[in-house]
Amino acid sequence: MTVVLDSGGISALAANRARINSMRRSGQWPPLVSTAVLTESLTGDHRRDYDANHLLRLCILRPVTEVIARHAAALRYASRREGISAVDAIVAATADHAGGGVVWTSDLDDLTALVSHTVSRVVVAKV
Repeated sequence: MTVVLDSGGISALAANRARINSMRRSGQWPPLVSTAVLTESLTGDHRRDYDANHLLRLCILRPVTEVIARHAAALRYASRREGISAVDAIVAATADHAGGGVVWTSDLDDLTALVSHTVSRVVVAKV
């Protein structure tokens, strides 16, 4: 099963080697990360970002293409929820574009609203 991480997922895994090893053993590795998520996950200070950068080197980074951006906009509109971030919509669209999977997040409500409109089966899991 494909795992897609949002910024909460990156924060939860960044310093958790045991969980990373567990994911590897269970075939959930490597996770996908949209490049848009880097904006929420990093500070630009290499000292503060050390653990996140180490994790990101082990992940598959997916760029935000026009197709994904337009799909994210459609998911955001379809959810009819105020205040859903564009990055959350991009994460949901990235998971959908990958053919489904599980999004690891700390923002269950917004991502659940978004993935309820995906074409592929995407589930949301709290990290």
